[in-house]
Amino acid sequence: MKKVAVVFNGGTISMLVDERIKVAIPGLTGEEIMKMVTGIERFCEIETYTFSNLPSPHMNVKSMLDLSKFIQNLLARKDIHGVVVTHGTDTLEETAYLLDLTLDTPKPVIITGAMKSSSELGYDGPSNLAEAICTAISDQAMGRGVLVCFNGKLNSASEVTKVNTMSIDAFATPSFGPLGIVDNNEVIFYRKNTLSKKILVDSINTDVDVIKCTAGQDSSLINFCIEKGDKGLILEAMGRGNVPPTMIPGIERAIRENVLVILVSRCFEGRVHDSYGYEGGVKC
Repeated sequence: MKKVAVVFNGGTISMLVDERIKVAIPGLTGEEIMKMVTGIERFCEIETYTFSNLPSPHMNVKSMLDLSKFIQNLLARKDIHGVVVTHGTDTLEETAYLLDLTLDTPKPVIITGAMKSSSELGYDGPSNLAEAICTAISDQAMGRGVLVCFNGKLNSASEVTKVNTMSIDAFATPSFGPLGIVDNNEVIFYRKNTLSKKILVDSINTDVDVIKCTAGQDSSLINFCIEKGDKGLILEAMGRGNVPPTMIPGIERAIRENVLVILVSRCFEGRVHDSYGYEGGVKC
């Protein structure tokens, strides 16, 4: 029988509603959650670990990299076929992608969680966890990189994004659709996915900020980031990668001061391209 390591890392899946303040807070242990995944012992052997009990917005790049190292140690064991990680949904896609970049293994690594706490009707944590475990023991999941499993759908960590603040069907790949599904405990893949280039590191420079471009925006945010010591800036630009002309002085200053500037688009689909030569256009 295959063995799966389940790493609990907080999020809504581990929360319940506090009767005093009437909102969800961390409260369930990994063992308590696993007891709700009834019958899973017929499919595989489970080992559980608690990495953290953090709400999703409390995760940062350092804790993500620490999680990656923790998982790597589990994957190095010959008896572990795959790893399932629970995670809060707000930063799940960031953690999944970092794991995808930093884990160099053919073994399945599946990220899951819940949109509803254990105190709500329709608590989706146990079903998501069961489907993630079924994926982790599937030979078809080998060599596909890190996968995100929610509401019976499987998405690649390099493609997935959270698209809804409340639906249990909260994760999707807008451009291509899911890689596959979990149906009646069976994992079915529809298509292949492009694997991320691995970046194997021991530390990460976190002096990087993301600036979303909006109409009429100036260079003030760029200048602030430079002055506080950022080593890199990601500009989430408009359309094909265009920015308001009032942002150009800040971009030029960043380049002069050896701050790495990466240009992406705020659009869900398509790519950056030097299509326009006006002031603020990529070609300019």
